[in-house]
Amino acid sequence: MPQTAAALTDLVDISGRLDRLLDIVHRLSEENRSLRTSQEQLNAERQSLLVKNEQARSRVEAMIVRLRSLENNA
Repeated sequence: MPQTAAALTDLVDISGRLDRLLDIVHRLSEENRSLRTSQEQLNAERQSLLVKNEQARSRVEAMIVRLRSLENNA
Protein backbone atom coordinates (compact mmCIF):
# COMPACT_ATOMS: atom_id res chain seq x y z
CA MET A 1 0.00 0.00 0.00
CA PRO A 2 2.78 2.53 0.73
CA GLN A 3 4.07 2.04 -2.81
CA THR A 4 0.64 2.89 -4.17
CA ALA A 5 0.54 6.11 -2.15
CA ALA A 6 4.03 7.04 -3.34
CA ALA A 7 3.08 6.28 -6.93
CA LEU A 8 -0.07 8.37 -6.58
CA THR A 9 1.97 11.24 -5.14
CA ASP A 10 4.40 10.94 -8.04
CA LEU A 11 1.55 11.00 -10.55
CA VAL A 12 0.04 14.09 -8.94
CA ASP A 13 3.47 15.75 -9.02
CA ILE A 14 3.98 14.83 -12.67
CA SER A 15 0.49 16.04 -13.52
CA GLY A 16 1.21 19.39 -11.87
CA ARG A 17 4.47 19.71 -13.77
CA LEU A 18 2.74 18.91 -17.05
CA ASP A 19 0.09 21.54 -16.36
CA ARG A 20 2.78 24.14 -15.71
CA LEU A 21 4.65 23.11 -18.85
CA LEU A 22 1.47 23.40 -20.92
CA ASP A 23 0.84 26.87 -19.50
CA ILE A 24 4.39 27.88 -20.42
CA VAL A 25 4.01 26.44 -23.94
CA HIS A 26 0.74 28.34 -24.46
CA ARG A 27 2.24 31.57 -23.12
CA LEU A 28 5.36 31.23 -25.29
CA SER A 29 3.27 30.38 -28.32
CA GLU A 30 1.19 33.55 -27.85
CA GLU A 31 4.31 35.61 -27.26
CA ASN A 32 5.88 34.17 -30.41
CA ARG A 33 2.75 35.01 -32.42
CA SER A 34 2.81 38.56 -31.07
CA LEU A 35 6.50 38.97 -31.87
CA ARG A 36 6.00 37.70 -35.43
CA THR A 37 3.18 40.20 -35.94
CA SER A 38 5.36 43.01 -34.62
CA GLN A 39 8.21 41.92 -36.86
CA GLU A 40 5.95 41.94 -39.91
CA GLN A 41 4.71 45.43 -39.04
CA LEU A 42 8.25 46.70 -38.52
CA ASN A 43 9.38 45.19 -41.82
CA ALA A 44 6.48 46.88 -43.63
CA GLU A 45 7.31 50.19 -41.95
CA ARG A 46 10.98 49.80 -42.86
CA GLN A 47 10.09 49.14 -46.49
CA SER A 48 7.86 52.21 -46.55
CA LEU A 49 10.63 54.35 -45.08
CA LEU A 50 13.12 53.04 -47.64
CA VAL A 51 10.75 54.04 -50.45
CA LYS A 52 10.23 57.51 -48.94
CA ASN A 53 13.99 57.91 -48.50
CA GLU A 54 14.58 57.02 -52.15
CA GLN A 55 11.91 59.49 -53.25
CA ALA A 56 13.47 62.26 -51.15
CA ARG A 57 16.92 61.46 -52.56
CA SER A 58 15.59 61.66 -56.10
CA ARG A 59 13.95 65.02 -55.38
CA VAL A 60 17.13 66.43 -53.86
CA GLU A 61 19.17 65.24 -56.84
CA ALA A 62 16.65 66.86 -59.21
CA MET A 63 16.88 70.14 -57.26
CA ILE A 64 20.67 70.06 -57.47
CA VAL A 65 20.50 69.55 -61.23
CA ARG A 66 18.09 72.49 -61.57
CA LEU A 67 20.23 74.73 -59.38
CA ARG A 68 23.33 73.88 -61.40
CA SER A 69 21.38 74.62 -64.59
CA LEU A 70 20.28 78.00 -63.20
CA GLU A 71 23.82 78.72 -62.08
CA ASN A 72 25.17 77.98 -65.55
CA ASN A 73 22.53 80.17 -67.19
CA ALA A 74 23.23 83.12 -64.94
